[in-house]
Amino acid sequence: MSEEHVSPLDQSPSEDEFDFVIVGSGAGGGPLAANLALAGHSVLLLEAGDDHRCPYYSVPIMQAFASEDSDMRWNFYVRHWSDDLTQRQDTKYVKEQDGVLYPRGSTLGGSTAVSAMVTIYPHPGDWEGLAQLTGDPSWGAEPMRERFRRLERWRGVNALPLPGDTEADRDRKAAHGDNGWLGTTRADPKVGGRDPIFLDIIGAMEQTSRERFGIPGETPLPRDPNAVDTPPDYQGLAFIPVAVADGQRNGSRERVLDVQRRHPDRLAVRLNALATKVLLDGDRAVGVEYLVGERLYGAAPSGDVGCAASHDVSPRPIPAEAEPQRRVARARREVILAGGAFNTPQLLKLSGIGPKDELERLDIDVLVDAPGVGENLHDRYEVSVNCQLDRDYPIFAGATLDVPSDLSASDGLFAEWRDDRDGPFATNGSLAAIIAKSSAGTDDSDLIVFSLPIDFHGYYPGYAKDGGRRHDQLTIVVLKAHTNNRAGSVTLRSTDPRDTPYINFRYFEEGSPGHEQDVRGVVDGIDIAREVVRHLSEDVDRELVPGDGAIDPEDLATFVREQAWGHHACGTAKIGTSDDPTAVLDKDFRVRGVPNLRVVDASVFPDIPGLFIASAVYLVSEKASEAILSEHGVVT
Repeated sequence: MSEEHVSPLDQSPSEDEFDFVIVGSGAGGGPLAANLALAGHSVLLLEAGDDHRCPYYSVPIMQAFASEDSDMRWNFYVRHWSDDLTQRQDTKYVKEQDGVLYPRGSTLGGSTAVSAMVTIYPHPGDWEGLAQLTGDPSWGAEPMRERFRRLERWRGVNALPLPGDTEADRDRKAAHGDNGWLGTTRADPKVGGRDPIFLDIIGAMEQTSRERFGIPGETPLPRDPNAVDTPPDYQGLAFIPVAVADGQRNGSRERVLDVQRRHPDRLAVRLNALATKVLLDGDRAVGVEYLVGERLYGAAPSGDVGCAASHDVSPRPIPAEAEPQRRVARARREVILAGGAFNTPQLLKLSGIGPKDELERLDIDVLVDAPGVGENLHDRYEVSVNCQLDRDYPIFAGATLDVPSDLSASDGLFAEWRDDRDGPFATNGSLAAIIAKSSAGTDDSDLIVFSLPIDFHGYYPGYAKDGGRRHDQLTIVVLKAHTNNRAGSVTLRSTDPRDTPYINFRYFEEGSPGHEQDVRGVVDGIDIAREVVRHLSEDVDRELVPGDGAIDPEDLATFVREQAWGHHACGTAKIGTSDDPTAVLDKDFRVRGVPNLRVVDASVFPDIPGLFIASAVYLVSEKASEAILSEHGVVT
């Protein structure tokens, strides 16, 4: 198998004026660019990374390696705590970077290129809350569900029918979309049956679900979290839908490539293009200034290489320090920022749109005093329960759990994916999940507890390689959704657009009210994970993390405060009402006070939606497409 590495996207039109200029090709910007081009508009999509292609991108189970591939990642280092003593208790803290690794995507497709591909539809209440906030019923649960149906191309093995239902009843109630652009599936149930320990783990999670939530034996498990008839307060075993099509990752990148191939005259993609400023004529956005060059941004890894060097794709040399070429792209209609929760507020502030005091300290001309830009940063909380088994997984015998340097090698699991796009490598590695409600008092289920047959306890340099180093590890990850903290912020370090911003989430006690419930909810998840482990007593040798010393609730609370992490940052340019001075956007994603400028990415959420954020951002992109086209029309 060979991996292409020459991109057709560099053959962009030479014109520097377009109907729309979009910054960022992730879950927000990529599908939006495609939709506008399909509607007949000329669109320029600026991506600060390249279009890097290698097995780490394509092979679903290699998602951790993708997030550590230097050709596909930005290395942000974030603070969880302002207090140095507390921050240093985190074993993932990197002193030299004064923070904890927070990898983001730096390639075509943005962070959808390096994510775990989990595609779980948000709760209906998340959308109803936005509909109520904005007074716009098109934000409601049913319109958003219809948008999900339109983008989904479901090819998974469906959940078994509930008692009394036929398969036709099941399909009608699930109401999956099957003709959309985003391929979704689940791990083939046959994969779990290929290893006796996998079966034990899945069985322990099912037993925990039935005992804890009173699920009778005649109710088949797992259930489908994306089925319309799965209630938002469902508790029990669930499979994990993922953005995998025909055994390969798919997402924003594939959407962009497909539309660009079909309409090269409408959709131009410029790679290695770092946006530095939104250009304004008076208060109106008219274009984007950007720099051209590889690895220009300060979050780019320096000096190392990704899978390119070891998998026969010629690595690009790191350019010598030089003044990069500066260019301007003008927008006849609108500029749209989709750089994500870190880069969008940075670009707004560099353009003079942000908190007056912060901009004036850096001698940036204040065009719009927008105190909410960079504020309201929040995330979910995650921890893991890690165990050592009493033996290796039989299925991993002879496997490296990595892509071999020689792609024709006979590593059995990789060869199965290479030849048939099938087997364990066609999954994202998750075995099963339990969805549950914590004692934090939420109406919807706010916990997902899922098992991985590797070592994973958060993000730090080298975490991907460490994860598969041993073949006798079990990780049960606890993710707490619907968190309360809204006190994080993204602030400028300097006026240099190549510099990363200062990112501080201000966890728990340093955050906003409700931190006690957040901690308690995560501790509840640890209790569920440990119950699964108790049902695996014949397989588990010992618990490694949190460890036998962390027993009572206060010990576990301390563990959560010190070791929690997240990877769904959002909220830094939130939607809100005109009487909210911290609301950056109106209901149609327009930046208040700046005509012809919108934001379409994870920044827009006033409150973090659902359990995983990618599907929510895809839906925001679809919603924004409709809003923009309702104003500017379809020209084909």
